[in-house]
Parts: sequence; structure tokens; C-alpha cells
Amino acid sequence: MRKALSFVAGLLLAGFAALASAQGNPIKIGMSMPQTGSLGAGGQAALLAIRMWVEDVNAKGGLLNRKVELVVYDDQTNPANTPGIYTKLLDVDKVDLLFAPYGTVPTAPIMPLVKQRGLLLMGNFSFQVNHTVKHDMWFNNAPWTDASSWFDGWITIGKRVGGKTIAFLAADQEFAQNLANGARELAKKAGLQTVFDQNYPPTTTDFSSLVRAIRQTNADLVFIASYPNDSVAIIRSVNEIGIGSNVKLFGGGMVGLQFTPNMVNLGSLLNGVVNYNSYVPGLKYPGIDEFLKRYAQKAAEAKVDPLGFYLPPFNYAMGQMVEQAVNGTKSLDQKKLAEYLHTHEMQTIVGPIRYGPDGEWANPRVIQAQFQDVADKNMDQFRQPGKQVILWPEQYKNGNAIVPFDKARK
Repeated sequence: MRKALSFVAGLLLAGFAALASAQGNPIKIGMSMPQTGSLGAGGQAALLAIRMWVEDVNAKGGLLNRKVELVVYDDQTNPANTPGIYTKLLDVDKVDLLFAPYGTVPTAPIMPLVKQRGLLLMGNFSFQVNHTVKHDMWFNNAPWTDASSWFDGWITIGKRVGGKTIAFLAADQEFAQNLANGARELAKKAGLQTVFDQNYPPTTTDFSSLVRAIRQTNADLVFIASYPNDSVAIIRSVNEIGIGSNVKLFGGGMVGLQFTPNMVNLGSLLNGVVNYNSYVPGLKYPGIDEFLKRYAQKAAEAKVDPLGFYLPPFNYAMGQMVEQAVNGTKSLDQKKLAEYLHTHEMQTIVGPIRYGPDGEWANPRVIQAQFQDVADKNMDQFRQPGKQVILWPEQYKNGNAIVPFDKARK
């Protein structure tokens, strides 16, 4: 009898020890983030916001009474690096949960891996990476779904200002092509005539010949799908060469014009551009102003994007959604977390988020804003409403488009 009691007591002690050990170990969240390469500037700002969430959740006692630890590697904006990084995170670092890297191109290669292993993946400003994979445990933090959610507004604005013809210029890589293909379909449905359609290699640095070619078409609307370095170079070429007095609307899908260093460096060259965005001053969500104030202080110390409007709030929101799912399920079971995210509306600093069956926002809200009256070498001007005037969606509109494009540039 004594032996039996001793055996049971031993099992109980072992169980309590294992439980205590589990509660003492941190919950590891693993990810790669482009901290160098073409998406590095945005990635550094996004990573700062995620670390802010980790600090905040740990200050509240962590998740499931365990501290949260972030395990992150630089993928260098190279999609060839991400499969190996995420395999290491899972098999060597033994992380509990996964965040995706920032961007479509670095994320796409890891989608088959997470689906094969049945893992939850919080997406990070990707576009249609789950379109063919159809993983039911994918949840994107971006305020868009398909091309229609991105550019219905841009096309509608173009039609309103009298646009009948359109020119397309797009980088020859997956993200830009997904955007451009969607915009082409929307333009066709809207009855716009395509007068120019050209892809360019991602290594292109001189856009002068392409800008001249677009100018010769006398297009009413000019849609660009580009990555950060390309966007800056295209804007400079347009201002050096001119795009034509007939152009009414210019911009659309130019990544990088949302980043503070690019906005400040380009300054008045941005005037007239109508481009997508995720957040601009004037939008009000619970907690967003307090977050941005705290972010600005930390960004100054870390020497990253000092305003952080584009990515940081949504990366912080990604952590908030995981926090709510873990607290709601009292579990790290990935299927339970996925079910919770599918069936509950998440409350975040970028507003309420509810997911559709494909893991994209059920109610997308992509901003189309026009740069107006932007001065050179003045960062503080972008902190206030008025320099990026919201034209779309209608419920957030706070001004009208200045057209034609040449008029807005003056």
C-alpha cells in the first residue's frame, strides 16, 4: 500500500513539476522580417511595433501566465531565405506560434510549409498568397482582400474625373503583377481603354524611357504597381521629364510612398499622386493616437521610420489578435485559435477586424489618398490631416481630388 501511495505521489509531483516548468517557459513566437534589402526600412518599423506589443502583453502577465518571447531572423527581403528560416524556427527553435514576414514575396514560399504542418500563420501585409494554397489557418493583418478592394476606389475616382484611357506600368514580380492584373480587370469592367501596358524588370533603375513612352500615349489615367526603390525612381523621372498634360490621375499601387523617409526626401515631387494607403492622419480608431505617440518615441531611439503610419499599427494589431485568441480559448492549440479568429471580431488599434473564410478581412478598407500642397524637407507636415487627402472610401473622405495631375503638382 505504501509503495502504491508513493508511486501515485511521485506521479503527482512529476505532473506538478512538468506543469510548473511549462508555465515557466516562455511562449515563443517566431518570424522572419526583412530588416535589410528593399523592404528593410518598412520591416524595421514593423518589427518595432511587434516588440511594443510583446512588451505590453508581458507587462500584463504574458499569455497563459507565461511570458512571450519573440524569435526573429532577417530574411533580407529574399524569398529564397524564408523557407529555411521557418523550418529552423519550427524544428530547432521550437516556437509555439508563427508570424509571417512583411510582404507578399517573402511570404509566398512558406505557405505550403505551414499548410502541410497544419499551423496557424498570422499574415503580414501580403496580397493573395493564400489564393491558390487555400490554407484555412491563415489570417492576414492587411486591410485588403483582392484587387477590387484595393483599386475599386482608384478606378472610380479616375472615372469621376473624366478618365477614358489608361496606361499600366508594373514591376515584373509576383506582388506587383497580382496588383496590376487585378487593376487591368477592373479597368476593363469599367470600360476604360488600355493604351499602354508594360512590365519592367525588378532591377530597373532608369525609368526615363518608360515615362516618355507613357507620355506619348496621352493616357488619361496612369496606374503604377511598383516596389519602394522603383516608386521613388519613377516619381523622380516623372518630375524630370513630365508625364503629359492629359493625365488626370497618376499612382495607384506604388509601395514605398507610405514610408516617412521617402515622403520627406521626395517632398513636393509627391504632389498630385493618388495612391493606396492603410492609415493617414484624420482616421480615428480607438487607441491609435496613443500608440503612434509611444511609437514615435521608440522610433527616434531605434532610428526607424519616425511616423510609422503604414505598417506599425497593423503589426501591433497582429499581436492584439493573437492575444485575444489565446485568452479567449485559454489554449495554444492552433486549430482552436484558428476557429476563434474565424468566429470572433477582433478589437484592435486599427479598428474592428472580422475574417472571411479565406483568412482575409471580411470588411476591407483600403485608403486612396492624394498628396496635396506638400512642401520640401518637412516631416512634421505629414503628422496632420491635409497633406494626404482621403478620396476613398466615401465614409472617410475629407477632400476632393485636384486634377489634372499637372495642376496638382504646381
